[in-house]
Amino acid sequence: MRPRSSLILAAMIIATGAHAQTRDFAQVKPESVGFSAERLQRIDDAMQATIDSKTLAGMVTVLARHGKIVEFKTYGQQDIASATPMQKDSIFRIYSMTKPTIGVAMMMLYEEGKWRPSDPIAKFIPELADVQVYAGTDGDGKMILEKPKHAPTIGELMSHNAGFTYGLFGNTPVDNLYKKTNPLDGKSLKEFIDRLAALPLLYQPGEGWVYSVSVDVQGLLIERMSGKALPEFMQQRVFGPLGMKDTGFSVPQEKLNRVATIYNTGPGGIVPLPRDPHITQTPGLASGGGGLYSTAADYLRFTQMLLNNGELNGVRLLAPSSVQLMRTNHLPEQVTSKGTFGIGYYKMQPGFGFGYDVAVFEDPIRLGSTTGQGSFLWDGVAGTWFWVDPTNDVIFIGMIQRLLLGGGVPNLEDLSRSLVYQALVDPKR
Repeated sequence: MRPRSSLILAAMIIATGAHAQTRDFAQVKPESVGFSAERLQRIDDAMQATIDSKTLAGMVTVLARHGKIVEFKTYGQQDIASATPMQKDSIFRIYSMTKPTIGVAMMMLYEEGKWRPSDPIAKFIPELADVQVYAGTDGDGKMILEKPKHAPTIGELMSHNAGFTYGLFGNTPVDNLYKKTNPLDGKSLKEFIDRLAALPLLYQPGEGWVYSVSVDVQGLLIERMSGKALPEFMQQRVFGPLGMKDTGFSVPQEKLNRVATIYNTGPGGIVPLPRDPHITQTPGLASGGGGLYSTAADYLRFTQMLLNNGELNGVRLLAPSSVQLMRTNHLPEQVTSKGTFGIGYYKMQPGFGFGYDVAVFEDPIRLGSTTGQGSFLWDGVAGTWFWVDPTNDVIFIGMIQRLLLGGGVPNLEDLSRSLVYQALVDPKR
């Protein structure tokens, strides 16, 4: 190696090491990590505006770079009726932000040699061995079923293109069967899978992308591969080691005063939803697709582990190669090129795809986004969201409690990206 090249490489290693050694979540001045404090005010103003307009009750946001907290903000109220202010440690039902944590658990088992992406799901869940595929309806309106061209695989399952659906977001005959059978209303993951096994796939495996119960199926895979109940595995292998002290499928009695009330669209504004009466009990069916409660600080620890390529404060959950596999698009071009598949604010298209339980920006410039290439993200149905940018070493987490299905909620996730990057004026710092 040439002397000059050696010096450049050494400088890169030293710089990288300096960031790695100081990722301690200390609060720093924005300018020390490349942000303009003046321009960051635009984020605060925009988020506060949603509270002032009564669109939202409250919010918690965290912006971090190089493992340092740039901003950790609270807005509005945790509960309107009691006028309880939002707190930094308020506990939120994060719904589908549960999914990436299940993806990490799956990748841990992948590293142990328990599964491969090409493995048929039925290798571990034989209940799904005889699944059929919806192929339209006949003249009498009855469903036409056919055999799958290939057995749906675990890799397809983790990318939401194995053929399953949710039933909540579509009106196809298969979606209507899901609504009638309601697999997620089962009392256990075994009952869930028994109900699911009686339903056809919505499309041929690998030929579409439909948001689905796939991550709940992964929950059962984790149980069968590990021999442990899903809540136990997640606590022992993920949440406990990462110090996520307020994350779980239930909330202890002594923490209930920190749980943020969920709101929905109602007459004249937003209306509160009743709290789950079983919130303090570990559910019989722990939903890998949407069952977790968590805090902004806990989820920061989880996302920082991923940004650190699988490690946090000396605790390594995954190898860098496994994290890279998780956050790489696995959808075939025939799916993304159509531009017809998606959910909510997300559309699978050239430049934007789906990895293992996270969405991925492959080519943000093509999509008119200033986020870094390779950024990965997801959200929850009550409005929580996160995105991680490995190119710029940035994390943003937003926690709200307003059901998106009722409409009337602005795309705060996309807004947060544009406002963060306009404030990142010295990205090399």
